[in-house]
Amino acid sequence: MNYRNLGNLTVSSVGLGCMGMSQSYGAPAEKKEMRELIAASIDMGITHFDTAEVYGTPDDPHDNERLVGTALAPYRDRVVLATKFGVHFDMSLLKQGKSPIVPDARPETIRMSVDGSLQRLGTDYIDLYYQHRVDPKIPVEEVAGVMGDLKKEGKIRHWGISEATEEDIRRAHAVCPLTAVQNRYSMMARAHEDLFPVLEELNIGFVAFSPFANGILTGAYRKDSMFGEGDMRANMPQFTAEAMDENRKLLALLQNLAEEKSATSGQIALAWMLCKKPYIAPIPGTRKHARLVENAGAADIFLSNEEIAEIDAKLSTIPMSAVFGGSGS
Repeated sequence: MNYRNLGNLTVSSVGLGCMGMSQSYGAPAEKKEMRELIAASIDMGITHFDTAEVYGTPDDPHDNERLVGTALAPYRDRVVLATKFGVHFDMSLLKQGKSPIVPDARPETIRMSVDGSLQRLGTDYIDLYYQHRVDPKIPVEEVAGVMGDLKKEGKIRHWGISEATEEDIRRAHAVCPLTAVQNRYSMMARAHEDLFPVLEELNIGFVAFSPFANGILTGAYRKDSMFGEGDMRANMPQFTAEAMDENRKLLALLQNLAEEKSATSGQIALAWMLCKKPYIAPIPGTRKHARLVENAGAADIFLSNEEIAEIDAKLSTIPMSAVFGGSGS
């Protein structure tokens, strides 16, 4: 493993997104297995772990924070522990055709959230604390002011925003400097490349979630792949039989590059962003030890600037299906 900086925070080049251990991919994983997986990631040199106060089930919305906190307790001083505040879920909104994600960044809510996360994580400080979604009712400057107070109190050491625009970033950073922006980013979803100039200007890192477009870029799925109950991929547009046909050239591109580099398709998908910018840190999630090893190995694959440019040119011209979360490219 090698390392890179998000602002002035050092993290492993490849991190571990922990959400899928508790939600979105069927029933929550067995806790003991996930604690062992997290311990194995430490042995591989991974230091960057991402969770949130809402990564759980309707019955236990805080499941993931407790899991991650327990697993990382023996290694607390060796890792960067990131969690998030600022949203809750109202599933009744789905019946109205609305998003169930409800933002809430009132200062009093943030205060309750940080104290709750600290308790569940079993720690007295959070390394990287994200606003999970921008709240249109609360100015980002007000949120940034609370973050500054939490830093002074020692409850958090760095902060960031997820799914933020350039305006959000500039306004927040002017009050309390941001360390990272966490947005969806993959070969199928490149819209946030527009943020790279401002991130470079302000020395802010970019944490890429869903770097495999929910797994399709690993090349592990086929037209007849089936997903179990509670697995959100069953309803994602990139996994339909028609989409698999549309994405044939994309998956072939990845496979050809993988063969050239003695790598896997997933490793190429990660190496592409790692080699593009030194401040991009992907956080792929997994429940499998073999995939964890594979993901960590992507940090050792080198793609030149010329190779990156050639890949980008092809990504801009080859057909792709719709993708969950929107491509925006």
